[in-house]
Amino acid sequence: MAVAVVTVSGRSFRVGCEDGQEARIQELGGLVDAKITQLRASFGEIGDQRLQVMAALEFADEASDSRAKMEALEKSLAELKTRSEERAARDAATEARLIAQIETMSQRLERLARELSRGAAEADAPL
Repeated sequence: MAVAVVTVSGRSFRVGCEDGQEARIQELGGLVDAKITQLRASFGEIGDQRLQVMAALEFADEASDSRAKMEALEKSLAELKTRSEERAARDAATEARLIAQIETMSQRLERLARELSRGAAEADAPL
């Protein structure tokens, strides 16, 4: 297990993490430190514990909003996928109908060509 050192409000903390995650933990610690610095600038010195709770609540609020947006996007994606599948099925059915119509027209044209050939041959035949 690796250890990352993060600094929040001027105090260093050793945090256990998975190997290779040290930089990510330090980055997250930097976000926490920046949020507490922002809150301290807005509210003054109201106590480290209150600032930490306020920062945690703001992060929880952001996470909740992000989760709601992600769920809405997943729902929209599912609806789009369903519509796309329905459209593909309609397109396949339309294509099958068009192929059948083309085959029917081709057969009619071949029959008409044979009849015309026979008629021309009979017209050319000596009496």
